[in-house]
Amino acid sequence: MARSSLKERKRRSFWRGLGYGLAVVTGLIALLWVVFATPDIPVERLRAKYASAASQFVELSPGTIIHVRDEGPREGFPVVLVHGSNGSLHNWEPWVERLTARGYRVVTLDLPAHGLSGPTPQGLYTNAAYVGIVEQLVDRLRLQRFALGGNSMGGGVAWRYAVAHPDRLAALILVDASGQPMPKDSPPPLGFRLARIPVARDLLATVTPRSLIEQSFKQSVSNQSIATPAMIDRYWELLLYPGNRRATVQRFGQFEGDDGEAAKLPGVSVPTLILWGAEDRLIPVSVAGWFSRQLPNARVTILDGIGHIPMEEAPDRSLAPVLTLLETAKIPPLGAGDAFVRVGGVN
Repeated sequence: MARSSLKERKRRSFWRGLGYGLAVVTGLIALLWVVFATPDIPVERLRAKYASAASQFVELSPGTIIHVRDEGPREGFPVVLVHGSNGSLHNWEPWVERLTARGYRVVTLDLPAHGLSGPTPQGLYTNAAYVGIVEQLVDRLRLQRFALGGNSMGGGVAWRYAVAHPDRLAALILVDASGQPMPKDSPPPLGFRLARIPVARDLLATVTPRSLIEQSFKQSVSNQSIATPAMIDRYWELLLYPGNRRATVQRFGQFEGDDGEAAKLPGVSVPTLILWGAEDRLIPVSVAGWFSRQLPNARVTILDGIGHIPMEEAPDRSLAPVLTLLETAKIPPLGAGDAFVRVGGVN
């Protein structure tokens, strides 16, 4: 009986200690939350700072309001540009300035849960949902035939739109685009895995130090001169748009891996430019070669000394091959050896 009583006391002591330990850990997490939690920035302040005279807020469906800029002459040839993950339409400003000066009509947008668009009532942030946003927007603007470009995640949205609507596109521009399927046994990226863990999910949605955004941005680009305080502020502050962080965590949690759409790329005959930073550390330059093998009417330009965001890192160099694509009514068939172009030098 004594031994049994001793075991029972030890068992109770163990569970009591475990309970105290969990309480302490929970308390520490709560304390860290209070100390380091980053509040949202009011919509009015963000619009006052980051909207422009060209900004429109278009309601595509009840509750889904998208920040759009439609710039340049209305009679100009339309170019629609889609930003990447945690980016905004501001990523395209260097190109917009140069394209509109040449007479192009340029449409840029903040995807839901990005920039000044904010989350949607449905809470869907998959590639398919974003393709649907582009579909609704170009229909609303009555664009019959246009060029479509996208960077990173936005490139994945752009080529998926091309798969669904090849007849609407005159040209496709993929800038360090996502889309190469991961091996089936590969785990999702760390951020996507964390988004499925309740405590980590809540931390990601509320604790967002500026230093973390600065570090992430500097790791994404090779041209460090663009990592100015104003640039870091823009990325950080737009992430603090009410609801954007929690929607971003939802988006990560909705990551679907290979959705089967990449298998349809060989059927896309739209003239395509595959543009890549040679020093991209997020989506390696080898993926440009993968895209070139999938798309039958594509040219590849590699930019030396540039990372993941060529349009901001080297606007003139990165835009030059785009202008060639846009200014050529029909791209001639590729000859042997001319599918890849490497561009060195500085912007």
